[in-house]
Amino acid sequence: MMKRKGILIVVSGFSGAGKGTLMKQLVHSYDNYALSVSMTTRKPRPGEEEGREYFFVTRHEFERQIEEGGLIEHASYCGNYYGTPREYVRRQLEKGKDVILEIEIQGALKIKEKFPTALLLFVMPPNAAELKKRLEGRGTETPEVIEKRLERASEEAEGIENYDYIVINDRLEECVEEMHGLILAAHRTPERNGELIREMRKELEAFAK
Repeated sequence: MMKRKGILIVVSGFSGAGKGTLMKQLVHSYDNYALSVSMTTRKPRPGEEEGREYFFVTRHEFERQIEEGGLIEHASYCGNYYGTPREYVRRQLEKGKDVILEIEIQGALKIKEKFPTALLLFVMPPNAAELKKRLEGRGTETPEVIEKRLERASEEAEGIENYDYIVINDRLEECVEEMHGLILAAHRTPERNGELIREMRKELEAFAK
């Protein structure tokens, strides 16, 4: 039996859609996922820890990583840099883990260009009113920042068609199960099983001789 290969899973969505909670629950519920930790220049929010939510670095350090090729992708969002460390992702994929990347839309499309077999999932709330409610419910951002994030969501809505699937984050447990099912299905697409197909053809050709 061929060794299972991990795939890249890129999760994007509006700020406040619940991406982080959804992915943490997915990793907690199933043992074959690895949650990539992104690097950012933004300041930590209350309760966030270095190396858990993000690797928090200075702008100078981030730009050094860009120059040295240490990031798979990077992008600027609301005045800060975000990027995906290359080495961590490589190690997890080699172990057969499915690596989940939380990336905004610019970075997600860059990932798809470099890794055509990456699975792109876009997380949305049931409606825009719920999104605004969730942003306000955080209690960590000013009305001005919330307004800015809603404006950004309006811009991001124009790129949803570039994703493979839409995930509606309404009821958490149901959403986690649905997301897991989509990922399992992605493992069986022909484009992600080229080696298996070639091996099958080779064996069949041997029988035909």
